[in-house]
Amino acid sequence: MKLKNRLSIDLRPAVVDTRQHLGDWEVDTIIGKGHRHDIVSLTERKSRYALLKKFERKTAQAVGDTVIELLKSLPVRVHTITSDNGREFADHERIARELRTDVYFAHPYSSWERATNENMNGLVRQDFPKKLNFAKITDEDIEFVMKRLNNRPRKCLDFKSPKQVFFNHSSVVALGS
Repeated sequence: MKLKNRLSIDLRPAVVDTRQHLGDWEVDTIIGKGHRHDIVSLTERKSRYALLKKFERKTAQAVGDTVIELLKSLPVRVHTITSDNGREFADHERIARELRTDVYFAHPYSSWERATNENMNGLVRQDFPKKLNFAKITDEDIEFVMKRLNNRPRKCLDFKSPKQVFFNHSSVVALGS
């Protein structure tokens, strides 16, 4: 199934590749055992800051609602979102409209075009492996993993944590810990 009206990553502004400003996100879903509960995974490209939220039923509307909920209250403007071509992102036009941004799609079978998010998903999988039934995961479990990953210093960030980079950016007010 090809998604209608999708924007190719080829049309994404070149500045996104430079990681010069906050607000460029990569999105994916992490699938639980039995495909009944999944996690939306968003990673900001410059800071590597992660947002995670569990949802039921892998429908385009459920994914869209979750992405909008996670990004709408951020103190940083959402400049772009880059996704894979999964049908769970079929609600991309509503996401773009509600967040006042553009949603771009990587080339099929080109996960390296969203490498920041793919790396984050690998880190999340250390806590939530493929064989785990995500119905057993609580919101508190996800919050714990998200906080741990966002407070973990990274070599690529000059040994700062994603949280430090994300919230210490000029004109950003922290949303809690």
